Amino acid sequence: QVQLVESGGGLVQPGGSLRLSCAASGSFVSIYDMGWYRPAPGKQRELVASITSGGSTNYADSVKGRFTISRDNNKNTVYLQMNSLKPEDTAVYYCNANVLRLSYRVSSTWGQGTQVTVSS
Repeated sequence: QVQLVESGGGLVQPGGSLRLSCAASGSFVSIYDMGWYRPAPGKQRELVASITSGGSTNYADSVKGRFTISRDNNKNTVYLQMNSLKPEDTAVYYCNANVLRLSYRVSSTWGQGTQVTVSS
C-alpha cells in the first residue's frame, strides 16, 4: 500500500507565501512523475505543477512565475512553493504520484488534499 500525506496548507493574505509538502510512504519500487492538482470549473481537477523523476517541470499558465515545484527523491517528497498568492488560488490542493509498485505495475496515487485559503 502506498500513501501520500500532504502538509503545509493554511490561511494566508494576498501576496503571501506557503510551502506545501507531500511525502510518499509504503512499499514500492520507485516514483515517476509527481504533481499538484486543484479543482477547476468544468474539470474534476486541473494540473497546477508537475515534476519528473529527473527534475523536469511543467506549470499551469496561471501559476507560472509564482509557484515552484521541487522534489527530494531520497525522501520521496514533493514540494510546492507558492509565492505572490492570489484569492483565486484558494482551493484544496491534491498531491499525485505515479508509483511503480512491487508488482511492477504503475498506479496513480492521490493524497487526501490540503486546504489553501488566500484572503485578507
